[in-house]
Amino acid sequence: MRFTRLELPEVILVEPDVHRDPRGFFLETYHLDKYRAGGVPGPFVQDNHSRSVQGTLRGLHAQRRRPQGKLVRAVEGEMFDVAVDIRRDSATFGRWVAVRLSGENFHQLYVPPGFAHGFCVLSRVVHVEYKCTELYDPADEIGVAWNDPDVAIGWPVRDPIVSEKDRRLPRLQDLQALP
Repeated sequence: MRFTRLELPEVILVEPDVHRDPRGFFLETYHLDKYRAGGVPGPFVQDNHSRSVQGTLRGLHAQRRRPQGKLVRAVEGEMFDVAVDIRRDSATFGRWVAVRLSGENFHQLYVPPGFAHGFCVLSRVVHVEYKCTELYDPADEIGVAWNDPDVAIGWPVRDPIVSEKDRRLPRLQDLQALP
């Protein structure tokens, strides 16, 4: 199992060991001791599963008072997964990093508390599962516009399918970001 700190060092790419044989495959998708040693602290208190169609863009989401860390993976399909630093006092405030997660590469992305998270779907369908370090609280939810020109994410979709709620998210400069 390999843990790689990305350009934003708190964001970690996890490449699990996949054991394949003629029957299929086996891998650990989470192991407390191994993940802690690799820089993914947890603890995780909630698991989520979403299904989205090609061209869908979800995000960029976070929580203000109880920021969530997320361990994200694509179970089936492929996605472009993004983390944006929204901590105002951070040297990397407003910067983003992205990776491709798929059911074929088995990679995971750890998005730490204080980062907004979003993804867009590259395949016909994607099933995404992710663990959270805090419970979801709709009253605490904040977000950043997916197309904020100051953040300038290089999304690989031209005209994404975006929810009405996500269309109304503010630019980062207008967000009362995390301290």
